[in-house]
Amino acid sequence: MSGGWTPWLYLAPALVVLGGLLVYPIYQLGLISFFQYTQAQVSGGEPTTFEGFGNYAELFGDPQFWQVLLATVLFAAACVVSTLAVGCALAVLLTRVRALPRLVLMLAALGAWATPAVTGSTVWLFLFDPDFGPVNRMLGLGDHSWTYGRLSAFFLVLLEVVWCSFPFVMVTVYAGIRAVPGEVLEAAALDGASQWRIWRSVLAPMLRPILVVVTIQSVIWDFKVFTQIYVMTNGGGIAGQNLVLNVYAYQQAFASSQYGLGSAIGVVMLLILLAVTLVYLRLLRRQGEEL
Repeated sequence: MSGGWTPWLYLAPALVVLGGLLVYPIYQLGLISFFQYTQAQVSGGEPTTFEGFGNYAELFGDPQFWQVLLATVLFAAACVVSTLAVGCALAVLLTRVRALPRLVLMLAALGAWATPAVTGSTVWLFLFDPDFGPVNRMLGLGDHSWTYGRLSAFFLVLLEVVWCSFPFVMVTVYAGIRAVPGEVLEAAALDGASQWRIWRSVLAPMLRPILVVVTIQSVIWDFKVFTQIYVMTNGGGIAGQNLVLNVYAYQQAFASSQYGLGSAIGVVMLLILLAVTLVYLRLLRRQGEEL
């Protein structure tokens, strides 16, 4: 057997698993999006009818979809930037503290990372509860409701998303920093570079492949946030003011039994994430980065 097939033989088990757990569900998602598929079709009361791009036309003609899409993009962008900033800052801090504080910070961060999204969301709701939460008491805000206003509700969810997401960035970037030769950092310090200048001119360029990975991962995770929004805003906020695409798709598919329309939203989300990832990688390629 040709040696060129050897790597594929080693990858074959993983490819079979991915095909069953990823490719086939995506195929079914795309297939359902082209049909009229409601509770009547699920129960067998009516036959399934082919709609073509009817679900997509209905989706793109709905003004609420564009409002939710804009809110999702802005919210995801804020989450990604905040997560990267907190994670990178704490990664640098880990290289500056002694072993015991570093261990305590790592354990605390990994605890936040390991906490289930539902549990973390419930805890954050209690912390900011208008009646019993300690945050309002500390800030002297009385019975202020953080989930009543649109911006304050999104801000509260953003804090929870960053809290449970920054450990991945922190640990990954910290591992990258530890791999940077100490002589490079010492030379920069001897030249009089500040900590910010060392990060911007030395560490960030050397860590660019790692930053690409954590950025893409953060974009994917934050763009498809569901649990935090659903739990903390009680299904999307007052009159749907805090809807994001994942919650919007859930409402259309399961609350309204419009499974074809919900699948169309899922396909649109998949295409947006693929486009963002490919464009980001293409821009890095143009800059001569090896990924």
